[in-house]
Amino acid sequence: MSTPQNTYKVIGLMSGTSLDGLDIAYCHFHKKESAWEFSILKTESIEYTPDYKEQLKNIIHLQAIELLAFHNTYGNWLGNTVNDFIKKNKMAVDFISSHGHTVHHQPKIGVTYQIGSGQHLANTSKKKVICDFRTNDVSLGGQGAPLVPIGDKLLFSTYDFCLNLGGISNISFDNKEKRIAYDISPANMLLNHICKRIDIPYDDGGKLSRTGTLNHKLLDTINRLEYYSQAYPKSLGYEWFTEKIIPVLEYTNDTPENLLHTSVHHIAQQIAIAIKKTNKKKASLLITGGGAKNHFLVEILKNNIQEYVEVIIPEEKIIDFKEALIFAFMGVLKERNEINCLSSVTGAIRDSCSGVIYTPQ
Repeated sequence: MSTPQNTYKVIGLMSGTSLDGLDIAYCHFHKKESAWEFSILKTESIEYTPDYKEQLKNIIHLQAIELLAFHNTYGNWLGNTVNDFIKKNKMAVDFISSHGHTVHHQPKIGVTYQIGSGQHLANTSKKKVICDFRTNDVSLGGQGAPLVPIGDKLLFSTYDFCLNLGGISNISFDNKEKRIAYDISPANMLLNHICKRIDIPYDDGGKLSRTGTLNHKLLDTINRLEYYSQAYPKSLGYEWFTEKIIPVLEYTNDTPENLLHTSVHHIAQQIAIAIKKTNKKKASLLITGGGAKNHFLVEILKNNIQEYVEVIIPEEKIIDFKEALIFAFMGVLKERNEINCLSSVTGAIRDSCSGVIYTPQ
């Protein structure tokens, strides 16, 4: 068997549940002895048009044949978008590693589905593509999520906790030499849903939520949702949000500012509960994802956990592109036929090397 190469030039693609757009990160990875080093050399965020964002939001309701057609169309769009990125930056690329965009995620019935056909992406970009990182883990009885913790463990091991504040908040940490990770609560998915009521895409810096007041009844209702008392491994999808959170919001007669303010406290409280359960003290917490720029959310979170952990907000490139970086890295591990999906995180019957490789035809 040939020895794997030690340096990789990879484009990572990530589209998250907050529907902000497509994150593209051109990354170099180098294995030095037993440790991995990385650099993010070029990045770009492609914002979805309002029409495309609406399509992606409603895709969950499409009939099977329409969904499959959109899966292929979105794959072609990814390929064309990456081509523009490569040409503009004149870069050498070993392969593209794509998360796709999650449409269905119901691991209890063995289903997870990310659109963005790997074959269409490979054919359009003329590059090898590695994608579909969740399906294999679900077939092994796992949640298929979160997947980022393998990158937390191998690329960000200097931090005790890694917290991502994307559409969903999720956390990752080591416990007795095993990596533990799970989805905590909705985050930007919840805040952006409320913002849409007043025709703004998001609460910039948390300025609006800061002006609101706490709705104690709403906070108590959503804090009591069954998901929060379940043991990990566990994960959240948009289906859960539409079924459990949206009806409560629609029933609550209050201002958007108060709903945002209360939701921020809900997110912060659930994260604090998750951290306190670990009994770690004097620890470090790395926060990434769009929510790291919500100053009010970070402030409320700090108030809840400051006696336990030091909160670290990294450089903007890491905040914005950590997920794209790690999906690029998951592609590297797949290329090397090494474990990239941890059963201690997902609850699968074993660790696995997940992902499907497509070559351009």
